[in-house]
Amino acid sequence: MLDAYIPIFLFILVALGFAIFTLIVAGLVHPSRYSKVKLEPYECGIEPDTDARDRYSVRYYLVAMLFVIFDVETVFMFPWAVIMDELALFGLIEMLVFLFILVVGYVYAWRKGALEWT
Repeated sequence: MLDAYIPIFLFILVALGFAIFTLIVAGLVHPSRYSKVKLEPYECGIEPDTDARDRYSVRYYLVAMLFVIFDVETVFMFPWAVIMDELALFGLIEMLVFLFILVVGYVYAWRKGALEWT
C-alpha cells in the first residue's frame, strides 16, 4: 500500500531539495553592496515625492475592483463568440440577458458615484 506513495514522496523530496538548493545558491552569489540609490523605491526614474506607504482613497480600489469585475465578465463573452453558430437563438438570448445584467451593474455603479475620481 505504501508503495503507491513512493513517487509522491520522491517528488516532494526533489521539490524541497531544489527549493533549498536555489535559495542557498542565490544567497551565495547575490551582491552585498547597498547604496542609497539602490534602497530607494523604483518609480520609473522619477524622484519619489512622497512615502511609498501613503494612504490611497477607497475610490481608487473601488475603480480597480470594478475594472477587474467588468474585465472578467467580458472574458466570458469570448467562448460564446467562438461557438455562436452552434448556440443559435438560445445563445443570443442568453448573451443578451448576460449583457443586460452587466449594464445594470455598470449603471448602478455609475449612479452611486463609484466611477468618479474626485
